[in-house]
Amino acid sequence: MTIFYMKDVSQTYGVHVIFEKLSLELKLGERVGLVGRNGEGKTSLLHIIGGITDPASGSVGWKKGITKGALQQQPDIIEDRSLQEQLKHVFSELVEKEKIMRQMEAQLQELTDPKALERCLEKYGTLQVEFAEKGGYEMNADIRRVSAGLGIQSLLSNKWNELSGGERTKAGLAMLLLTKPDLLLLDEPTNHLDLAATEWLTEWVNQYAGTVVIISHDRAFLDETVTRIVEMDGGELSFYETNYSGFVEEREQRLLLEFQQYQDQQKKLKKMRETIKRLKEWANRANPPNAGMHRQAKSMEKAMNRIERVKKPVMNRKQVQLDFEQGTRSGTDVIQLDSVSKQFSDREVLKNVNLTLSYQDRLAIVGENGAGKSTLFKLILEELLPDAGKCKVGANVSIGYLSQHGLEGNGEERVIDALRDHVVMTEGEARSELAKFLFYGQDVFKKVKSLSGGERMRLRMAQLIHNRHNLLLLDEPTNHLDIDSREVLEDALAEFEGTILCISHDRYFLNKLFPKTSWLENGRLTMYEGNYAYSRKKREEFSQ
Repeated sequence: MTIFYMKDVSQTYGVHVIFEKLSLELKLGERVGLVGRNGEGKTSLLHIIGGITDPASGSVGWKKGITKGALQQQPDIIEDRSLQEQLKHVFSELVEKEKIMRQMEAQLQELTDPKALERCLEKYGTLQVEFAEKGGYEMNADIRRVSAGLGIQSLLSNKWNELSGGERTKAGLAMLLLTKPDLLLLDEPTNHLDLAATEWLTEWVNQYAGTVVIISHDRAFLDETVTRIVEMDGGELSFYETNYSGFVEEREQRLLLEFQQYQDQQKKLKKMRETIKRLKEWANRANPPNAGMHRQAKSMEKAMNRIERVKKPVMNRKQVQLDFEQGTRSGTDVIQLDSVSKQFSDREVLKNVNLTLSYQDRLAIVGENGAGKSTLFKLILEELLPDAGKCKVGANVSIGYLSQHGLEGNGEERVIDALRDHVVMTEGEARSELAKFLFYGQDVFKKVKSLSGGERMRLRMAQLIHNRHNLLLLDEPTNHLDIDSREVLEDALAEFEGTILCISHDRYFLNKLFPKTSWLENGRLTMYEGNYAYSRKKREEFSQ
């Protein structure tokens, strides 16, 4: 059953055309992944699907009576409400019914007239049935389940204005999930979620009864949730009845086939042009000129012009160019943490942590948000000192640090100046270098504060790559990067000959690059000689 359709839809932003004449249908119960490079217009399309914005042209429609829900940047918030109250406000209609039921229960205790009692009982029974059918008796359990799943249960008593940006994003997601709309629209839902919350959301989406449309650069999340991929590429939509991994394979096969069809048509057109040219030459050599040959050439030209041209597929798109080369190699012992402890206020974040990192190790550190992973990095960078124990950096170690925030420093600075502050080069060399990171033309003169998250991460990589470090500390390096850029980063890190210590919640990235995994939990570090999937399996076996 179709619950949404759009036909020949176009969207503009000012004078800029975002996309033109796109058509799409969504069926009841589908789980759809909407993928494409940054800037293709995925969020604009999602807003049209959700009825948040109207298209510039074309027609859209929804099944009568369906509810729609999307994660809002500015949800309906009362700042001095607690998070618990804000989540319960999602059920405002049920809360009001519950209030009336409590009042009626008090009335029932006082009524003595049998007829009045019977009338009140009848009204109460009808209201109770409505309350039950709409999930009234489950709402408190739903709030507990969703807040626990997203890791915000400890924040329920906090006021909204006490929450951080990431906590507000998770709270907004919780509010959306609790509404349970027929058409659920998720734009990068795993941003700000740790691994445990991401895996909980995966299970939640898989059990969801409604239709779900997901924009995500999290390939593992897409693989485990969606059954259909809609790709936005070059202003067109392509459809694949599979998950993300299946889409990658099918897309490659389709591009190869389209390229072969393009080449075959180009050969055919070339032969037709040559034949037309020869016919005209022969016709003109005759005395008088041969009118029949001219007619034949003209007829062939018309036939050639009627042929629908096969569009040349783009096989190699412009991508970030990354090449992490180390300068001088470090010694064998790169990082040594001996019985390191660190406490903030009344909370001990790290407890007797031991860690040995040797040359060319690739180690991932995983754990819940707030577990102390970034604190561990700050100790290695000597931005913090341990309360107990020793943190030692080995001989000839040059540390390149990529923060999860992408870029620190002066927001008023221009992109080209931000690069030249870190790397000595002429303006021409800097512009050429920035082009490798997809900053073209006037982009290099943008102020840093105006950059998107993905642009900030690309600029930080441009700064980092030229210092030829032999130890990379990567804190959520795939944040804000589209899938193409993530794949380029993975290839570059695979070729890097130095040592890598990484914090990430990107399971695809972790499984592909890191043969060792350390879990940080309750202040303690546990090492597993395997990738993330292996370590998770071992933890599950141990807990049984």
